[in-house]
Amino acid sequence: MGTLNFPLILFILTLATGIIWALDRFLWRKKRDKDVPTPAWIDYSGSFFPVLLIVFALRSFVVEPFKIPSSSMRPTLEVGDFILVNKFSYGIRLPIIEKKIIPFGNPKRGDLIVFRYPLNPSQDYIKRVIGVPGDTVEYRDKILTVNGKPLPHLPDGEYAYLESVGRFETLQRFSETAYPKDGERSYHVAVDPGYPALDLNSVRRFEYQGACAYAHDGFRCVVPEGHYWAMGDNRDRSDDSRYWGFVPDDYLRGKAFFIWFNWDDISSFSFERIGSSIQ
Repeated sequence: MGTLNFPLILFILTLATGIIWALDRFLWRKKRDKDVPTPAWIDYSGSFFPVLLIVFALRSFVVEPFKIPSSSMRPTLEVGDFILVNKFSYGIRLPIIEKKIIPFGNPKRGDLIVFRYPLNPSQDYIKRVIGVPGDTVEYRDKILTVNGKPLPHLPDGEYAYLESVGRFETLQRFSETAYPKDGERSYHVAVDPGYPALDLNSVRRFEYQGACAYAHDGFRCVVPEGHYWAMGDNRDRSDDSRYWGFVPDDYLRGKAFFIWFNWDDISSFSFERIGSSIQ
């Protein structure tokens, strides 16, 4: 989801305006004659600093907005959805460097997580947690199994949508249930019966690849400590852990929980999705 490092830009602007505000408040103002007006650039910096500081603090420690750019999470999330991510669900992290300083809470199976893409940490991805540390995840012939237990996968009609390239997709929709320790969690997935469970040619090299066994009909992986296995809800249209491996805990950015707006283009704007909670 985007490569622009907006948090870094926001941090630099907050720091710069804060320094100007502090210098004027404790140094320059005392030396300036009372009849001399405050220079405009100092005045603007003083006005913008508290606003930037509040926005920076909220984005860093409370909630951060993201926009969904692809169809990999359909039917749960659509292209153009603007979502909110809870930044403190999985611990408090330092801004910019994303280093966890206060650990509490861990992703559960079924959580929708935003994280830095392991093969290119400047990019943000969103996927659903399928396996937590110690889990054995297996996906063969479109049957997803965790620790030897197939996840309930109940048919729920068809799911159709218009892809951005103008291609109309008609998939099968299923209600899938994960088993976090504190209870079941259900969500919808989309499956194309004409696609294989895995495209071996798309599997890249990744850390702990030895914990996985790949075959033409699927894979079996044991999730290492401090990592998670994540997959897209649009199972056959998702570039996920099947192809680039495990998500390190240090790469987590937060848990997606709310759709606050939807806009891709004028033809796809949807009022119905605004204000929706994320399953």
